[in-house]
Amino acid sequence: MSHSHTHDDHHGHGHVYRENAEGGKRGLLIALSITVVMMVAEVVGGLLSNSLALLSDAGHMLTDSLALALSFFAMTFAVMPATEKKTFGFYRLEILAALVNGTVLLIVSLFIIYHAYQRILAPQSVEGGLMFAVAVLGLLVNLVGGFFLLKHRKTNLNIRGAFLHIVGDALSSVGVIIGGIVIIYTGWYLIDPLLSILIAVAIIISAGALVMESVHILLESAPAHINIASVSAEIEKIEGVREAYHVHLWTITSGVYALSAHVVIDDQLVSGSRDILDKIRSILLDKFKVLHSTIQLECERCDMSPSCPLPSDVENHR
Repeated sequence: MSHSHTHDDHHGHGHVYRENAEGGKRGLLIALSITVVMMVAEVVGGLLSNSLALLSDAGHMLTDSLALALSFFAMTFAVMPATEKKTFGFYRLEILAALVNGTVLLIVSLFIIYHAYQRILAPQSVEGGLMFAVAVLGLLVNLVGGFFLLKHRKTNLNIRGAFLHIVGDALSSVGVIIGGIVIIYTGWYLIDPLLSILIAVAIIISAGALVMESVHILLESAPAHINIASVSAEIEKIEGVREAYHVHLWTITSGVYALSAHVVIDDQLVSGSRDILDKIRSILLDKFKVLHSTIQLECERCDMSPSCPLPSDVENHR
């Protein structure tokens, strides 16, 4: 049985990952700081103005603060080196944090809808001017916080969760601004709970997508943008390869994909099989961004039956 391990690309990837993570962590710290300050301001403003929308936004900001803190600590642990027990490192902490963030958003949104319904049944007077002023400040703060997370939201699911929290806050602030203007000029207090419900529904849609994607990764489903049949077809184009089967593909964390496969090749010297392995590795990285792979090379197909002799294993950890 022959084994071959390649680590250079793994270390290279880890270096890039850590650089991106550090940038994301800086953004999270800035967003966390301004969110906490704004949350306190909205609690005071909501109590003084009797605005449910403003208090709901303050409650939302409280969960945002907890979510951002959770995201920060998750990213701190995620860049820790792998151990004998955690052979892939702590990448999955980011996905768990994203799942928690999305779930908390869903719960808070339902809580807001419930209290908004109570306000609809029994409308209460609201100080529109103060409500408007605090909401404008809140919108500016959220825009600044979102700016620092914007760069990393597409490459990191955990940052995306934090970014969605900030976007939800910004939408809440816009709604509260509109509500304040309506109350100032018309005295229609019902706009306050109605806007709260609209904001909550928008948050539920975004948070639902985040939760579904997190669960998709934790269930080790194939990445949505990678077709397994296409991966097999590309491997089979390599000279000397007869077939690729039992292909398994999953996501370790945002942008980090892993693959295992059985590959039937022509009967040849070990040195020749190494060349084939290098070509497979190159295709997986260049075309599908697969950074961790385990390839089992065989001279004839083996469907994992007990009577089938074990073929030569070649592992590649990138």
